[in-house]
Order: sequence, then structure tokens, then C-alpha cells
Amino acid sequence: MSMEMAAWRSLYAGRGPEGERPRLSRATLRRMAAFARPHRRSLALFLALSVAMAVLAVAGPVLAGRVVDAIVGGAALGVVVRLAVLIAVLAVAEAGLGLLVRWLSSTIGEGLILDLRTAVFDHVQRMPVAFFTRTRTGALVSRLNNDVIGAQRAFSDTLSGVVSNLVAVALTLVVMVGISWQVTLLALLLLPVFVLPARRTGARLARLEREAADHDAAMGAQMTERFSAPGATLVKLFGRPERESAEFAARARRVRDIGVRTAMVQWAFFTALTLVSSLALALVYGLGGAYALRGTLEAGDVVTLALLITRLYAPLTELSSARVEVMSALVSFERVFEVLDLVPLVREAPDAVPAPDGPLSVELEDVRFAYPSAEQVSLASLEDVAQLDARGGGEVLHGVSFRAEPGQLVALVGSSGAGKSTIASLVPRLYDVTGGAVRLGGVDVRHLTAASVREAVGMVTQDGHLFHESIRANLLFARPEAGEAELWDALARARLADLVADLPDGLDTVVGERGYRFSGGERQRLTIARLLLARQRVVILDEATAHLDSTSEAQVQAALDEALGGRTALVIAHRLSTVRAADLILVVEDGRVVERGTHAALLAAGGRYEQLHRTQFAQRAPADAAAAGAAAGAVPAQPASGEASTDRARWA
Repeated sequence: MSMEMAAWRSLYAGRGPEGERPRLSRATLRRMAAFARPHRRSLALFLALSVAMAVLAVAGPVLAGRVVDAIVGGAALGVVVRLAVLIAVLAVAEAGLGLLVRWLSSTIGEGLILDLRTAVFDHVQRMPVAFFTRTRTGALVSRLNNDVIGAQRAFSDTLSGVVSNLVAVALTLVVMVGISWQVTLLALLLLPVFVLPARRTGARLARLEREAADHDAAMGAQMTERFSAPGATLVKLFGRPERESAEFAARARRVRDIGVRTAMVQWAFFTALTLVSSLALALVYGLGGAYALRGTLEAGDVVTLALLITRLYAPLTELSSARVEVMSALVSFERVFEVLDLVPLVREAPDAVPAPDGPLSVELEDVRFAYPSAEQVSLASLEDVAQLDARGGGEVLHGVSFRAEPGQLVALVGSSGAGKSTIASLVPRLYDVTGGAVRLGGVDVRHLTAASVREAVGMVTQDGHLFHESIRANLLFARPEAGEAELWDALARARLADLVADLPDGLDTVVGERGYRFSGGERQRLTIARLLLARQRVVILDEATAHLDSTSEAQVQAALDEALGGRTALVIAHRLSTVRAADLILVVEDGRVVERGTHAALLAAGGRYEQLHRTQFAQRAPADAAAAGAAAGAVPAQPASGEASTDRARWA
């Protein structure tokens, strides 16, 4: 490796965080070895070839010196030709080994990236919902990208570099000392002049790059928030574009200034190193030439020393920064292991069984629940806080009990924050209860396989999520094996088939980020179509019609009535008109079921449900009267096809 490459490696190795001195943990080393174990044969071959390349790197200068000696000594032409051919063979061998080493390095490195990424991804998928509500998505993605790549460098770059450089330094010093220990000693005295500037300049560049990274992160956050559909809408409604532009431009100008300073610091650094390397060569040629003129050295030895000095400085410079590289890789591994060490609170039991066949009942018996604390589900580094919030863990459900028989519709009503959605989230086992039990078909959900629970329980939330993919892909997420006819049937039952058929790309139309190319009601109907396609036996609707206008609500309600036929259903609703036909209505307040019964029975009881009903319909009466008065003198509404034409214009 050339001195320039070694300088780059040393320079960038000096950019680690200031003041950080992580200790080498045996436990971390054992876990690193566990990830490396599947690649141990490739690693062994990789290290052996790296050592062979180091030997060839020393052999080349020695043969070059022999050529000079042969020429000066007037050796036969055949000797010179044989030496030249041998040098060529060594060069070809070194190039071939370099290609093979590079292939092995890439194979091992990319294999480790694959193993680490899949391990983290699979582990994160098993984490409870509480983990995602606290974690910054960007920080989590960084663990999958930056830290994983930093960890793989421990094997693909650092390990091979340390081994090959140690061999190269040892062989080079043995050869140089054997030729002239005096020249070798004086040449080594210049090494600190070569290494120290790299360390100091690296620290200075680290400060500049950290500041630039902070500004880049701020600009990235600003762009991510402002360029999303809801963020852009908010800026247009309430923001000040001139101020936003000025803030962004100020950060961009600072990044530009830092880039200029960084370029100048690097130029000064490499100019100084070029000078140092030239001085080292001048020393070897001057002192070695003097010894050659005195007859104590051969001319070829001087050439060998001059070539070897460059081969000596490069590995020594890299070894001087090897500790920083090792520690940086260790930190990356530890940051990855931090995520892997988070214990999923919801785990499948070893003896889990599938959910029973046929219609399923839903039963909650004396359920008590407290949301997990931050230390149970998160990391301070993933939340971008100095320490985790110590609050939390207080009980939010207190002895909730009820049973929904197969095919029954049970409604949950009550004030906002009373615990209705929390109850609903326990049925598909998004969380585990802290007391009592939740049963499907008479079996505790903690004793059922996760796959069978997913197949049995479906849920439509108040703000149904859509991926930035096609309509087809979003539907198939519920049932990948569904055919074309089944997709259109689900859309028809959700009252969306006509709209999708009129779109230019039909089912292959991309819905946009979070489905924002649809209206709120259309997004919700698409999530309902996804539920209908899944054909789950227990359905949970958490304010599923909250975003719909009266016409759309009636259409979707009809579709839901058809879809819920024969299925057990839990419906959370604030509009009491949507749950009048429920078999059982539960009134939830402060984490307790305070009333239960049918619509008529609860109204007759004159309790909390009757208060909610009276308040809600008293508020709606004036609004209905005003709407009726306005309609009397209004221009007749456009037919339903008018809405479709507006939709087609939006998607064109």
C-alpha cells in the first residue's frame, strides 16, 4: 500500500468521537466471533492471502536491488533478464492475489452485512408496538445501515489490515536492518513527523465534519418534515416560505464554508506528508549513497532501502491508527447488539397452539394492563435523549371483563382516553396483559401461535396506514395469494371498485406516501377492502368510519354489515348512531366497564350512556336543522358520477 493510501486511512481513523475510549468487552468479542463463525474458512483464506501479499510486497524491492547490483557488477544478460522476469511474475502474482483478496473481502463483508441486517430487522419486527411509539425511525434505520457497515469493516478491512501490516513491518524491518541498521534507524526517526500530523489533522477534520453532519441532519429533518404531504400542507396554510428558505440557506452556506475549510486542511496535510516522504527518500539516498561510495553498501542495497522505506511507512502509519479503527468497529457492533439485546415483551410460547377452527368468541377476564415503561422497550440513543423517561407503568385498565360470543357485535363507547383502543389492542396481542387473560375461542392468546392470531384477528384503525406502493400491493399485504377477482370483489364491497376502475393504472396505481393521493374517506375504504380480503374471523373496528362523510359512511356501513356477518366484531365508536344494533354495548370510563347492555336498555337505565347519547344528539339537532334549511334553497347536488369525475381529475 502506498504512503498516500496509508495517510488517508490514518487521517480518517483520527476522526473518531473525542474523548471516547471504549473498552474491549469479552462478551462483545464473543458475539462478534459468533457472527464471523459462518465465514471462518473464508476469513482464514483471506488472512493467509493477505500475509502472502505482504511477503510479495517486500520481495519486489529486494529483487529490484539485485537487478541494480547485476547491472553495476556487469553480470550476464541472462541474469538481468531472469531477475526482470521474476519481478514481473511477482507483480502478476501480487495483482492476482490482490484481486482474490478483494473478492474475499467483499464476500465476507457483504455476508456479515446480510447477517447483521437480517438479525436486526427480524428482531425489530418482534418488538412490541410501544417500541415504535418511542423510537425515532431515523435512528433505528441508522443502526441497520451505518452501524452495520461500520461493524463489518472490523473483518473486511481492520482485521486483514492489522495482520498484513504486522507481517509487512516485521519483514521490512528484518530486511532493512540486515542491509543497514544505521539507515533504518535514522529513517524511523522521521516516522513521528509522518504519523502525528495525521492524528492531529484527523481530529480537526472530525470537528469540522461533526458540525457539517449536524447541519446536514438539520437540513434533512427540515426537508423530511416539510416535503411530506401533511408537512407541505401545514407550511402552505400556516408557514412562512421566506423564513423556511432563509433557515435552510443559512445551514447550506455553513456546510459550504465547512467544505472549503476541509478541502484546504486536507491539501495542507498531504502537502506536508509529501514533503516528509521526500525527506525520508533523500535521507536514504544521501546516507545510503555515502555508505555505497565508501564501499560498505552496494548500489542495489541503496535502491532496495529507498523502495522499502515507502513500504515501511505505510503499514506503520496504518498500525498507529489500528486501535482507533478497532474501537470504532467495536462501538458499531455494540450499537447493533444494543438493539438485539432488547427483549421483545410479546413472545410466542414454545408450546403455542393454533387458534381453534370455526367461529371464535372473544373473552376478557379481569384484565388489568399497564403500558410498558421506556426502559422495558426502548433505548435512550434511539429516542435521542440523555436518559430514558422514568415515568410510565401505571395501570390503565382495571379488571375489565366481558365476552363476545361467536358472530356477536360488541361495541365499546365512552370518553376519549377511557381505554377503548387499549382494550382492542389486547385482542390481536399487540400487547400482553399484566393481569387476567384475553381468550380467543376459549384459549388464552398467550398460548396461541402468532401466525394463527394474525390469521384470525383483523383490525381497521382510525387512521388506516397505506404503504407507498400500488393499490394491488396494499391489498395483497393482507392475503398474498388472493387472485384478481378477489381483489375486485373486496373493492366492490368497500364501495371503491368504480373509482379504481376509472384510474389510469387501475390496481397498479401507486397510492402515494401514506395513501395521500386518496381522500381521507377513500383511504379508509381501501383499508376496509384490505380487511375484507383477509377474511379474518374476528374483526376490530377502531373508529373505522370516523373520516367518512354521511354518504360514504352509509355505503361503507352497508359493506361492513355484509362483511361482519357471521364474524365476531368489536367496534369502537364515538358516534352512537353507528352502534345501535350492537348485541352488547360496553361503556368504558377510566379503564373500567361502568355499564353494559343493549342500546334500548342503556337508554332506559339513564346512566352514562344516556348522558353521552343526549349530549351527542342535542349537539347534532341544530346542525341538522341548519343543513335542512340550507338545502331548501340550495342548487341541486351533482349526481354521484360527479364525484367520480373529480376523482379522475385528481389522478390524471
